[in-house]
Amino acid sequence: MATAKKAEAPAKKRAPNAAFMKPLTPSPALAAVVGKDPLPRTEIISKLWVYIKEHKLQDESNKRMINADAKLKEVFGKPQVSMFEMAGLIGKHVK
Repeated sequence: MATAKKAEAPAKKRAPNAAFMKPLTPSPALAAVVGKDPLPRTEIISKLWVYIKEHKLQDESNKRMINADAKLKEVFGKPQVSMFEMAGLIGKHVK
């Protein structure tokens, strides 16, 4: 009895979602943190994390929380946000 060998399908690479790659213009409040040039949403989030880590704004006891300094408070609208709500709050500051 011969066993048929299944052909393995090559792993599919995920195509980047065009909506995430579209350059968005940051508001003046957000531009103070990430720069005024239009950037894709993914790059805006990356630059925010660089800023947060450089200024040690992650809460020491709960790393999921971000303590806003004066610049980030203008963007977030409150003194502390979770990393999960950060992306939603950014949406109000890009066109």
